[in-house]
Amino acid sequence: MPSSPPPAPPDALRATAVALLNLSGLGLGYLLVRRRLPMAACLAATVVLLLVALPADADGVPAAASAGYAVVLLLAAVHGGRVGLRTRLILPGRRSLALLLGVALLAVPVGGALWYDSAHQEAVQRALLDRLDHADERVAAAAHEGFAAARPDYQDALAVYRDLAVHHSGSRAAAQVPDRLRTYYTTVAAAYGHHDYCTAVAPLEYLRTVPDSLPKDQLGALAHWPDDRLATSLYECGAQGLTGDGTDWVPRFGELLRTFPDAGQSAKVTPALDAAVKKAATAVSGDDPCTAVERLHTLNSGITQLSDGSGTQAGALGELASRAGRSGDAGEYQCGVRQYKDGDYAKAQGTLQQFLTDNPHDGNGARARKIVIGAEVAQTLPAAGKRLPTTASGGGISVTVKNDSPDDITVLYTGPVTGSFTLKACGGCKAYSFAATITPGWQPCGDSARNYPQRTISLPPGTTYFVHQPKNDTTATPGSDTAKLRYGYVYTECAYTTQSLTSGY
Repeated sequence: MPSSPPPAPPDALRATAVALLNLSGLGLGYLLVRRRLPMAACLAATVVLLLVALPADADGVPAAASAGYAVVLLLAAVHGGRVGLRTRLILPGRRSLALLLGVALLAVPVGGALWYDSAHQEAVQRALLDRLDHADERVAAAAHEGFAAARPDYQDALAVYRDLAVHHSGSRAAAQVPDRLRTYYTTVAAAYGHHDYCTAVAPLEYLRTVPDSLPKDQLGALAHWPDDRLATSLYECGAQGLTGDGTDWVPRFGELLRTFPDAGQSAKVTPALDAAVKKAATAVSGDDPCTAVERLHTLNSGITQLSDGSGTQAGALGELASRAGRSGDAGEYQCGVRQYKDGDYAKAQGTLQQFLTDNPHDGNGARARKIVIGAEVAQTLPAAGKRLPTTASGGGISVTVKNDSPDDITVLYTGPVTGSFTLKACGGCKAYSFAATITPGWQPCGDSARNYPQRTISLPPGTTYFVHQPKNDTTATPGSDTAKLRYGYVYTECAYTTQSLTSGY
C-alpha cells in the first residue's frame, strides 16, 4: 500500500465519511485514507482522556481536558474531511458503507459521554452521602463533650446539613437530612433528656437559632421543638438555684418570664418564690436567724429585679418582694439577739441599729435599744455580755456619775438594768497628765469648789458594768468600771480624761 496514493477526484461523500469516522475518537477515518500518524494521535488523545476520566469520581473530568479533547476531535474531523475529499479509501467503492459506519460509530463518544455522566452522578451521590456520614460522626463525637467545647462541631455539622439541603436538594443525601436533623436535635439537647436542666439551657438556646439557617421545610415540627424544653429547663434550673443561697435563679427566671411569658412554666415562678419567702421567714425563728435574714434580703433584691418587665406578674412579684423585705427587716431583731448571745457584740450592735432604722415602730424596738447599749458595753467589758439586757429600769441604790472632763461624756451601763445618758463637759476642767494620775493622794472630781456636771440614777443591787467615752471622739479609748452594788451604800462614779485621750474614773 503506497503511503501517498495519487489524488482522486473530489468526493464530498467520502470526505463526510472520513470526518464522521474521526469523530468517534478512534481515528478510523485516517485508517481508511492511510494516515497512520494522525490516527495514532487520535488514539493517544482518547487514551489520555480515559486515563484522566476513569475511574469516574465526584470531581469529574477537568474542564481543560474535556475542552482539549473536543478540540482534538473537531480538528480530526475537519482535517480528515479535507484529506478524504481527494484521497481514495483503502476499500474502493465502499463510501456508503464507510458513511454508515461513521454514523454508527458516533454512538461511541455519545454513549461514552452518557455512561460517564451517569457514573459521575453516582460518584457525586456517594460523595454527598460520605459528607453526610462525616457530619453525623462529628455530631456523635461531640455528644461526649461539654456543649461549649462541642459547639464548633455542631455548627460545622449543621453547615453540612444546610449545604446538602439547599445546594443539593435533589440528592439522596439531602433526602436524609430531615431524619438526621431529628437525631441532631436530640443529641445536642441530651442534657435535657438526662434531667440536667441547668446544663440543658445553653444547648436549647442554641437549637432555637437553627431555623435561622435552614429552610423551614427541612425542620417541620423541629422549628419549635426546643421551646417547651427550654422553658422547662429555665424553670427547673431556677427552682434548683432557689434552694441555695445564691442568686443564679434570678437570670433563669428572668429569661423564662421574658421569653415565654404565657407558658405554664412561667406561671409557676411566683408560687415558687412565695414558698421560698415563707420558708425563710419561718427560719427567722429558728437556730440560725441571721442566715434567714440574709436569705430574705437576697430574695427581696432578686424578686425586685424580676418584677421589672415581667408583664402580668409584675404586681404579684412586687408585693412578694416587699413582703420578703419586711420579713427580713423584722428578722434583724432575732439575728441581733443571736449574735449577742454568741458573743459577737460588734455585729449585734450593728444589726440591731439597722433593725431600729428599718423598723422604727416595731414592738421589739425598746428592748433592741437596750441590747445595743449592752453590746457596746460588752465590747469593752466582755463579762457584761453574759446577760441579755432587758427593758427593766429603776432600783433602790443611788449612783451619782460626775464629769471631770473637758468633753461631753456618754455614759453606758448594763447589768440588772441597762441605759445611757450624756453629761455635758466640765467647764474649766482639763485632761490629766499620766504623772498626775499616779501622784499620791490624787483623786478625780476632788475639787470641792467646782460644780461638776453630774447625774444620779437608781439601780438595783448586783453587778453593773459602766463604760463612758467622749461623745464626739470615736477614737478615744473608753473608760470602764465594774460596780458590785449593795443596799446601804451611796456610790459615786467620776469620769475624767487623760492627755493620752484615755478616759477613766
